[in-house]
Amino acid sequence: MKVRGERECRACGARWSYYEVGSVECPDCGSLVSVGVGARSTHTDAAITLDLSAHRARFGDARATLPTAGVDDLKSDLREYTRKRGFIRGGELRPLDDTYLAARELLEAVDLYDRLRDPADRDSEYLLTLLGEADAGERPPAGSVPDAFHEARGMAAVHAVDDYRSDVLAFLDELEAPDAEEANANQPDAGAENELGTNADGEGPSVSVTGDDPHARIDPARALLERLRDRTKRVEAFSGDVPPAEADALVDAADGLGEYVRTGEERVAGRVRSQLTADEL
Repeated sequence: MKVRGERECRACGARWSYYEVGSVECPDCGSLVSVGVGARSTHTDAAITLDLSAHRARFGDARATLPTAGVDDLKSDLREYTRKRGFIRGGELRPLDDTYLAARELLEAVDLYDRLRDPADRDSEYLLTLLGEADAGERPPAGSVPDAFHEARGMAAVHAVDDYRSDVLAFLDELEAPDAEEANANQPDAGAENELGTNADGEGPSVSVTGDDPHARIDPARALLERLRDRTKRVEAFSGDVPPAEADALVDAADGLGEYVRTGEERVAGRVRSQLTADEL
């Protein structure tokens, strides 16, 4: 959606960033009567943070098993976080960040743990380590993921890459907006930030990138997105049960593709292309 990034309170005149606060309520006086200021920008990311401290306190230092009480609440919080997250903030395409990835993996891991008949100590330790570090954007390295949780790592990558790919496609659509060329013509410096995707109401650009000739990257990026989709479907066909390093490489390719869209750097496109054409990611 397109939103105005700054809001002004009609009651007290205070201004705040909607992108950071995520609310039309004035943070100073509490009034709900506010107006958007400035041009609209494409925005898919909600102002939400992941805080798992209450769940860590509930589960305590358990190592042999994961208490069943509270698991549903944990899943609910993780689903809400991943559902509200997006990767376009104020017209800028963001990286595929570690906190989102960790939340995805923890959600998959908790669900998988519930289905294990006889979890080993290593399985419990992995899950509790992930719970302890996910909201800080930390995940266990690929080599320490137990065999029983390869599926969780893989499906987390599948869902994360699918969500990221969807936002990248939406971003490219805005970048390719009919009057984007006119907006680009008004940019003073070829190497400066280029803001494209002008709003239909003539308010100005809704997305921004860096580098020369933003339109030149659109078709190559779309082609890479198709390859990325194919590789993602391959991992999904195995229900995510692939080596964790392969799942991580899929995420790296998606994140690299986002970097290419942001910067237009051909070396980045070449790296992503090589990743997506390798026998194994």
